[in-house]
Amino acid sequence: MKAKLLKVLVTPTRSFNVREDIVPNVINKWHYHPEVEIIQVHKGTGTRFVGDDIKHFAPGDIVLLGSNLPHYIRYDDPYLSVTESKTPFATVIHFTENFWGEQFLSLPENAPIKVFLEKARYGVAVEKKYAEQISATIKKIRSTEGAERIIALLECLTAFSKMEKITTLSSIGYRNDFQLQENERMTAIYDYAFKNFRQKISLDDIAAEAGLVTNSFCRYFKSRTGKTFTGFLIELRVGYACKLLIENRRTIKQICYDCGFNNFTCFHKYFKANTGKTPQQYLNEYLEKE
Repeated sequence: MKAKLLKVLVTPTRSFNVREDIVPNVINKWHYHPEVEIIQVHKGTGTRFVGDDIKHFAPGDIVLLGSNLPHYIRYDDPYLSVTESKTPFATVIHFTENFWGEQFLSLPENAPIKVFLEKARYGVAVEKKYAEQISATIKKIRSTEGAERIIALLECLTAFSKMEKITTLSSIGYRNDFQLQENERMTAIYDYAFKNFRQKISLDDIAAEAGLVTNSFCRYFKSRTGKTFTGFLIELRVGYACKLLIENRRTIKQICYDCGFNNFTCFHKYFKANTGKTPQQYLNEYLEKE
């Protein structure tokens, strides 16, 4: 998938970047950068694209994205028009792997961190049982300065490296070709899909949005994402269904049609294919964890 190279600014008094985002479209583009990125969502919901992975995000979610891994964070519509009750809030940390010196991560004491960052180059989501400890280190990074901030980042990465199970977000087969001119087209495709996935989207319509004839669009999208547009659309709808199930305000049948599916049997089939569970099993598992 083609993405835009983003330059992350670091001030002369800091060796890595820490910011608090309260605007939903700070970087509302499909992009990548050489820095490793840590994102913790404090307030707001939406959809997170990481490489070829699509997942819903919610408050409390923490991810670490590897160097040059394309990603796109899109808040749900209620958070795009910022109000007092719908103001998104996230902590975002950027750092290069060698900002503390070329040899630092090669020290034997730091071997677990180096191994973790190699595994995490395709993106890692933090499981709930590790979230509290890692969240505490992120808070420490936000609230400290100078050498204490560097120590806090080291503590954060140490906590990441101690996770017993690491499940990557993007597939190992995913690759970024880094051709910048494709960024606007892919962003336009994503934006159109987000705005219209709850209704029928024909291949002719999305191809026109991308400025391509239908056959060319199908080849283009498959070559950039490794999946068909229809498959991508199903993933997007299933991700939204997961969000609605967690909110637990509608019946499963209502959710089926609210997500853009027009057949209840197909909804069950695609939901299980994408999550490994039926909608009811997914809901029950979530409720058991609460």
